[in-house]
Amino acid sequence: MIDYENLKKLNAPFEEEFQKEFIEFLNSGWYILGDRTKLFEQEFARYLDVPFCIGVGNGLDAMIIALNSLELPSGSEVLVPSNTYIASILAILKAGYKPVLVEPDIATYNIDPLRIEEFITEKTKAILVVHLYGKSCQMDSISEIASKNNLYIIEDCAQSHGSEFKGKKTGTFGVGCFSFYPTKNLGALGDGGAIVTQDESLSLKFKTIRNYGSQRKYENELIGVNSRLDEIQSCFLRVKLKYLNLINNHKRKLANIYLNQLTSDVIKPVTHKDYFDVFHIFNIRTKKRDELKEFLLKNDIKTEIHYPIPPHKQKAMIGVLEGSYPIAEEIHQTTLSLPISYFHTESDVLKVCETINSFFQ
Repeated sequence: MIDYENLKKLNAPFEEEFQKEFIEFLNSGWYILGDRTKLFEQEFARYLDVPFCIGVGNGLDAMIIALNSLELPSGSEVLVPSNTYIASILAILKAGYKPVLVEPDIATYNIDPLRIEEFITEKTKAILVVHLYGKSCQMDSISEIASKNNLYIIEDCAQSHGSEFKGKKTGTFGVGCFSFYPTKNLGALGDGGAIVTQDESLSLKFKTIRNYGSQRKYENELIGVNSRLDEIQSCFLRVKLKYLNLINNHKRKLANIYLNQLTSDVIKPVTHKDYFDVFHIFNIRTKKRDELKEFLLKNDIKTEIHYPIPPHKQKAMIGVLEGSYPIAEEIHQTTLSLPISYFHTESDVLKVCETINSFFQ
């Protein structure tokens, strides 16, 4: 559910420029669909330093199309972190494959490279990594494991626009799948997504599948879907992309205040020189999570829980996801996301820190 009041504040700095872009779009023959999306695809590919970007309807479709395009054998297994948002798992299921859950590193909340190989079988064909909360996974180790075992890498970059591992942007280690849901660092006005790749033949498949499986009008080469990035969303994304580094750096500045000012009674995100974190979410952990959330709300501070129920505990996953995942459960039971967005100020974050610190005194 989108908080439209916050969304309005979030997009206020871009409103004037978007209006200019939109008017230009209308005056240039808006009925010729595809021009603005093509421009955004080129610009986002340039930003990531990859040759191919294909806009699609949303982040879930991006992952489904990417997985379908690999044409893995029937019954293939895809490794995925046990604490991810349900979309990552739904994508694997919708593509016709079996999700195999791997526990995360409790320090980073991302899939633990030290645990991956114990889950690889002859049926394992891919790893779907999730760069959660705006922190890259440990991609050197994961890439080495994938290469050694001949596995594809799919990256769920829904929360990691512009984040890096050792100077390389997420989405460029394998097939990168992005969401432009309005609350993301690079958020549109509605749903949107993209797939990025270094592989020209794969990019052609992505384009074909997103458009009914058609490369030429009324000729269908593949079984496809209707999942194109809307022109109006592309208009807005073109404007906002210019400010993405500014947005990320602002959030990093706010995160630094949290890291320095928050009490040690809460577990804070870990940082390291190898990682350029963009803090889509700033999460803390505490066993007093629910009491703290209520206390903050009484002090006019809204927080969120990403996510209250782990995937294997969801009703829809009964009989689908089996096993015990204590690390995922611990994260889901203790995590709390604090205010951090482009419209929040340093004084806002200092107030949150003071209020949290007072709770533990």
